[in-house]
Amino acid sequence: MSMQTPLGRVRGLGSAKNGTHHWWMQRITAVALVPLTLWFVYSILSLLGAGHAAAETWLASPVNAVLMILLIIATFHHLQLGLQVVIEDYIHGEGAKIVAIVIIKLASFALAVTGAFAVLKVAF
Repeated sequence: MSMQTPLGRVRGLGSAKNGTHHWWMQRITAVALVPLTLWFVYSILSLLGAGHAAAETWLASPVNAVLMILLIIATFHHLQLGLQVVIEDYIHGEGAKIVAIVIIKLASFALAVTGAFAVLKVAF
């Protein structure tokens, strides 16, 4: 028999024990994506009409390379969090749900690493 009250057992945890963390991470990545996306759109518009060499020079800038990697990381993490919620809400079989979430997490990680590698390859 536990000495904790029912409220003490669930305070801030929810039934899955990590709901508030997931919710906060979705909000943080969404907020981070706003300035990063605005920066990216502005940068791409400023490069319109420029050649491949100008784009390489632009990405070779340390500030632009770091911001691009941050954009990639935030995008794929936000994507993974959102898809996880969709899977948890609409896939009812526990086995299928776990497999789908693992696939989404691995694919998001692989795509983010691939994107970061591509940025670093062009930048250096």
